Amino acid sequence: MRNVEIKARVRDLEDFSARLKALKPKKPRVLVQEDVFFFVPRGRLKLRILGPKSGELIYYDRPDLPGPKASDYELVRTAEPGKLRHVLTAAFGVRGIVKKVRMISLIGQTRVHLDEVGGLGLYMELEVVLEPGQTVAAGTAIARDLAKKLGIKTSDFVAGAYLDLLEKPFRRVRPAIKFPFSAPGR
Repeated sequence: MRNVEIKARVRDLEDFSARLKALKPKKPRVLVQEDVFFFVPRGRLKLRILGPKSGELIYYDRPDLPGPKASDYELVRTAEPGKLRHVLTAAFGVRGIVKKVRMISLIGQTRVHLDEVGGLGLYMELEVVLEPGQTVAAGTAIARDLAKKLGIKTSDFVAGAYLDLLEKPFRRVRPAIKFPFSAPGR
């Protein structure tokens, strides 16, 4: 599968939320996620734990550049994330863990994520899921247009994964930000 992604810091939650609401997305969902990254020779392999009986093993490969970038990925769902984590940890070792609360909205073929990332603060991701035969250039145009409508500045684009930001030495830890919504059990 393939998509075009943009990841960026969100500096003004009120503005971002108002702009997102004006685009009339489908009803958002809120998820609590724990992404366990494993050492692999190429790309990234993570187990996304959504609950004791729900998870997704995701492998993806994309350039670590700011702005829109194509991402090739494979996803397999599991009802046994604990057992799978144990096996993958034994086989590859854990590189790091990212914990986040994610609000997912859908606008056309684009998933809009608003993420409160533990140790980092507030970010957003756009994932334009490419349709069969659709070019990366077309997906990039959609992503750029949506980022502009959401008020995202290119100076706020992020190059890598949240894990990369957490691994950077001397990173600033931003305080937790109260979402305009609440996650289950929060």
